[in-house]
Amino acid sequence: MRRFGRTLAAAALTATLVAGTAGWADADSVTPVTGPPPGTAAWLADPLPGRPLPDPATASASEVARFFAGLDDTARGELLRRHPLVVGNLDGAPLTLRYEANRLAITATGEARYASLARPGRQILAFDPRGRGQVAEVFGDLEHAAHVAVVVPGSDSDATGHDTARRPATGPAGMARALRTATDGSGTAVVAWTGYTTPVGVGLDAAGGRLAQAGAVRLARFTAGLDAVGAPDPALFCHSYGSVVCGLAARHTDAADIVVFGSPGMRADNAAALGTGARVWAARGPSDWIADIPNVELAGLGHGADPTSAAFGARRVPAADVEGHTGYFAPGTRSLAAFAAIATGDVR
Repeated sequence: MRRFGRTLAAAALTATLVAGTAGWADADSVTPVTGPPPGTAAWLADPLPGRPLPDPATASASEVARFFAGLDDTARGELLRRHPLVVGNLDGAPLTLRYEANRLAITATGEARYASLARPGRQILAFDPRGRGQVAEVFGDLEHAAHVAVVVPGSDSDATGHDTARRPATGPAGMARALRTATDGSGTAVVAWTGYTTPVGVGLDAAGGRLAQAGAVRLARFTAGLDAVGAPDPALFCHSYGSVVCGLAARHTDAADIVVFGSPGMRADNAAALGTGARVWAARGPSDWIADIPNVELAGLGHGADPTSAAFGARRVPAADVEGHTGYFAPGTRSLAAFAAIATGDVR
């Protein structure tokens, strides 16, 4: 009977994905952007006098940090001007140098869809124009922050839609701004990290783990870069498919907290199986359609146990007043208040 039940669940999952029921829609498969940043070959072929440059494909974030610590301002500026795409995406490089490098790299694309990212005052910590584009943006003073939060978004997130005119407090930048506002005065910096190739729509890519596995590698390296520049251990806020990424990256990060919301699963049977010392939190609103997705993992489809179930063992975040799949950061919600308390370390 148990096997029959699992078969029915798998059949329901397949029907949901392929037929596009319960709000899910088919989408074409996408190829994840992986590996070192564009321009790496030119970077390696252009060393400073008497000093080889760190290989973005193999150097650790701490090695990158030590390299830049040994340079004077003139040498840093020269690398910035000659190789902005590499410097801007090099985890472990000085924060202010990355901000300026990415401003130059974004402007150099000449593409109108990215123009707003180069406006004065924006702190773009990563920018990769390959594919649909990837971006990470900082809200607050990351260099001197007492607390750091990283928002990891789900499907349909990319550099173009990172900060579009959506409903307030949705989308990567919108969620990050809402959390930053809710923690105002606490010395918290929030990063909107659209640093991986997300699924398009919610079809077979969203049901599989291929893009999440590639994203987990990038997220782990990104958090190592935060550590290399002296930032506090972050709290990860992982929405929808982003929670799959966080689940796979959990054991490879130094996150203090991992918060998942609107999650289809984390590819783990329970919180202990994530292999992390971080506190694990979960939220799901009463009208979130993600509840209609079977929590199975079979034949490569599905992401496993429901993180909000008692058996999973995550701490629950109140979400009774959350509307839909994207309302978790709406001002005035109990979920946003709880997220702010977690980000600032005000809960035990």
